[in-house]
Amino acid sequence: MNIEAGRLTKKERHELILSEVRRSASIRISKLARRIGVAGETIRRDLIELGDAGLINRTYGGATISLVTSEPVIAERGLTMVEERARVGRGAAGLIEKGSIVMIDGGSTTYEVARSLSQHGRDLTIITNSVGVASVAGANPGFRVILCPGTYDSREAAVLGEDTVEFVRRYNADVAIIGASALNAEGPSDMISGAAAVKRAMMARSLSTILVVTNDKFGRSSLERVCALSEISDVVTDSEPAAEMRAAIDEAGGELHVFAES
Repeated sequence: MNIEAGRLTKKERHELILSEVRRSASIRISKLARRIGVAGETIRRDLIELGDAGLINRTYGGATISLVTSEPVIAERGLTMVEERARVGRGAAGLIEKGSIVMIDGGSTTYEVARSLSQHGRDLTIITNSVGVASVAGANPGFRVILCPGTYDSREAAVLGEDTVEFVRRYNADVAIIGASALNAEGPSDMISGAAAVKRAMMARSLSTILVVTNDKFGRSSLERVCALSEISDVVTDSEPAAEMRAAIDEAGGELHVFAES
């Protein structure tokens, strides 16, 4: 990237700022100004825009990366963003073709996808590590539901671990539907390493991947990156993301589906 003073576009400056903040975890305005070759006031304006987009946390004199360090258990998450997750669930369910083999990982938003799918009159095979997903999908007599073995994690009401990953690798699927704790330009990430491993296994055995996230996940990162954004076929959400996030999805080649409140 060309970093001659005054030669970078705003988009290029933002990309460079995000790269520097990710590399250092935190960075000062003065250092960014010297690195990019622009005035400190220009950097301040850039940081305000990136902060408003949820891509960084602004600090006095600098910025840090927006990081998710903890997450409520699934029962608690189920009580928040209820309408938003329901819209995402309906939207993602509408992308699944009759007769498909679908892998669905554990999570409050993926559960909403399964709940919406179960109301459709179509034959599907559902492979999941989530007890909740298996239960709601199993209510549809037209579905074949395969529940993975593994070590039960009560936080997620799902099974995780080596047995789960190995089991997933036995199957082929048309599509994997996964959730995430956070999503930024580098891709989705998750707070639980075991969950991230299951997501990657499902993706590896599927022809395409649908990521389902509510708008509060945008511009953030969590403990473990699941995959590159370019590995996601479709992103389904409930509201239009900030321009920076939208551009990252477009550049990665994914298709964004926004199911906003009508």
